[in-house]
Amino acid sequence: MIVRIMGEGQWKVEDCHFVELNKLDDELLAEMESGDGAGFRRTLGALLDAVRRFGAPLPDDSLEPSELILPSPDATLGEVKAMLSDDGLIPG
Repeated sequence: MIVRIMGEGQWKVEDCHFVELNKLDDELLAEMESGDGAGFRRTLGALLDAVRRFGAPLPDDSLEPSELILPSPDATLGEVKAMLSDDGLIPG
């Protein structure tokens, strides 16, 4: 799957890594619902780091469509809430 981190670029992430990414997404959603700003910031960073660690970066000039778009590392809680679906940031 092609994952875009806003303001950074795209990574090709194999499907086998989405179990861990979904776990972080669930944590992020719970922290947002409880208003845990520090937890939100920590988990958002961990989620983005996992995408970078598991994924292979695509060249900057690549025009692949992103199947998943994640917020930038400095996104606010409100900005991320606006991006959420019922499943969080990552469907499934």
